[in-house]
Amino acid sequence: MKAIAIHLAIALIFLISFEFDSDSDRPVEVAGEVEIVRASAVDASQVEAQAQRIRQREEDARRAEEERVAELERRAQEAEQRRQQEQQQAQREREQREQEQAEAEARQQRIREEAEQAERETEAAAERRRQEEEAAEQRRQEEEQRRREEEERRREEEERQRQEQERREAEARERAEREQQLEEELAQERARREQARSQRVQTEVERYQALIRQAIQRNLIVDSSMRNQSCVLLISLSRTGFVTNVQIGEGDRAVCEAGRAAALRAGTLPVSEDPAVYEQMSQVRLRIEPEF
Repeated sequence: MKAIAIHLAIALIFLISFEFDSDSDRPVEVAGEVEIVRASAVDASQVEAQAQRIRQREEDARRAEEERVAELERRAQEAEQRRQQEQQQAQREREQREQEQAEAEARQQRIREEAEQAERETEAAAERRRQEEEAAEQRRQEEEQRRREEEERRREEEERQRQEQERREAEARERAEREQQLEEELAQERARREQARSQRVQTEVERYQALIRQAIQRNLIVDSSMRNQSCVLLISLSRTGFVTNVQIGEGDRAVCEAGRAAALRAGTLPVSEDPAVYEQMSQVRLRIEPEF
């Protein structure tokens, strides 16, 4: 409709311009020509100037009309451009609305799908949880059963170990008692043997001391001043009975000197070959009493 109105306006402008040009040719409007005829005697330059002014006015009118037409065309073009822009804007807005609606529908569809997916996942998760709980309960029951069995085995093992420990302790006590009894018997036997050996050794020591005393007495030189006198001698003997040293102890000085000389004079004194006896005779302590 706007395009038709613009074309009608342009046609109207052309029509008015044509009428204007036609009216300028009519006699009533050619005042300039009458004036030119009436002033034929006037200077030709004035006529030319008047014609020039007329042509100028016509040119100005023509340019003004062209400018008016151009302005109308420009306005018509601007209106068309605005219309096209409005149509384009409306098209863009419509397309945007359609796009937004499509996007909204797509979002709603995604939301529905996501909700359905979430619901499916929730149901699946609930099913998994149920299965996991059942499996956990099954494992718990199995673990409880295994724990009870292990506890029973542990109690049985502890009872077996306790009985075994009691048996070992009883055996150990019996063994300890037997060992103690045996040790006591061995100790008693050792004591008896030691006592017998000590008695035998002591007897041998006393016998050899008597023999040594007799040997010293045989070599002892006495006089009357030694009557009823005595002296203690400490005699050191080698393993063969050789006299290695004689020390004088308490007693009469003369008897002591005589006894020392007699022991050294004897040289070798009787000694037992028994190591136990010799151990107590390596140093012999004797009391010497001269015999008259």
